[in-house]
Amino acid sequence: MTAAVPPAPVAPPRPRRRPGTLRTRMTLVMLAVVGLAVIVTGVITVPVVRSSTVGVAQDRLAAQVDLIAGLDRVPAGLDGSQTESATGGTLFAVIDAPGTGAARGPGRTYATDVVRQALASTGTYSGTVRGAAGPALVEARRTSAGFDVVAALPMRDLDPALGQVTFRVLIALAVALAAAAIAAVLLARWLSRPLAATARAARRLAAGERGVDVPVAGPAETSEVALALRALDHALATSEGRQREFLLSISHELRTPLSAIRGYGEALADGVIDPAATADAGRVLVTETDRLDRFVADLLELARLEADDFSIERVDVAAADLVAQVDEAWAARAATVPAVLRTRVGADAGVLSADPNRMRQVLDGLVENALRAVPAGGEVVVVAAADPAGVRFEVSDTGPGLDAGDLDVAFDRGVLRSRYRDTRAVGTGLGLSIAARLVTRLGGTVSARARDGGGAVFTVLLPRG
Repeated sequence: MTAAVPPAPVAPPRPRRRPGTLRTRMTLVMLAVVGLAVIVTGVITVPVVRSSTVGVAQDRLAAQVDLIAGLDRVPAGLDGSQTESATGGTLFAVIDAPGTGAARGPGRTYATDVVRQALASTGTYSGTVRGAAGPALVEARRTSAGFDVVAALPMRDLDPALGQVTFRVLIALAVALAAAAIAAVLLARWLSRPLAATARAARRLAAGERGVDVPVAGPAETSEVALALRALDHALATSEGRQREFLLSISHELRTPLSAIRGYGEALADGVIDPAATADAGRVLVTETDRLDRFVADLLELARLEADDFSIERVDVAAADLVAQVDEAWAARAATVPAVLRTRVGADAGVLSADPNRMRQVLDGLVENALRAVPAGGEVVVVAAADPAGVRFEVSDTGPGLDAGDLDVAFDRGVLRSRYRDTRAVGTGLGLSIAARLVTRLGGTVSARARDGGGAVFTVLLPRG
């Protein structure tokens, strides 16, 4: 035989990395946005400022040339003896014979054919020309004195000024970025502080604490979250309070039959019950056991209704057949109250697609509840009729009825029982809740209202399909 190969060990799952906090993410996002804005601003601003600086230099050069062009003779030193240092970096040239003469002066290499053609056609030139000193801003004018003057400002002389302007712009952008970073950190802290407090309150709620003080602060959206958490806290406290009352009520109801069963069981075990009374003791035990069975069945049914695998088997069923079955099943019980059980089926009630067993559960629960509430000589009426939304079933009684405050909580488990257990006959407190959940699973609606003349009416509305 081949030896069994042991299964390969399963590696433990890697711990999940904790995601960054909201404050960190907000700070990074705002810094990214600000950084992008600064970069875009720098890309746009630096060329504009440099261009503006060059434009100012061009305007100054044009003003110098215009001043010289207004003279009636060539200024002394402009034709060759002038040096670059003497003119602050501007190179001048003079063309004695406009259009054909040779240029003389330090800026003569900038008297190109393009400059000469512009002077010949328009008498002026403004632009950039490459000469012996490299690229330069050039301004040229034809004068009324019969000569042309050319002025050139090498770009290399502008580089220090352009570098200084660029540096100042970059410093300003860096300061703006630092200020924006500080503002982003402070803003992220301000925005996240209320959310952090709300998260702490939510964790306390998740741990089972109730009545948690949820701070309402910060932006409107954060305040809405805090208010919603407060409402959730109140709803949980209310629901859990009802559950505690329900469990206390159920435990009391379970204890009563258990006490009776134990008492009779001990009496039978000790032989203190007369043999002639054994049958009576057995009947008491059966009755109390039935009560326990009903409690357990209701609790199980409620648990099943709240599960996802609750089954519904739909078939075509006549409304009249359902009402007839209810009448047959409960007529004897109504006679023991004694009460009158009446049924009425509209001619147009017709057929609906539903689970007949679940529908019997609903109608049986409502009729049982009505017979428990109705006094001796009272009346319980079961009606089936057509409705624009489908088929309507009504169970009404002439019992003590429900007030306005009862109608909103009539189908909440255990609420009516806790209100009236000391004043009227009540059941486990689960019947109406089970009926409401069954109707919901069947795709219908259930409601309660006061009956004219006293009593209550429970209405079940189901679609035909």
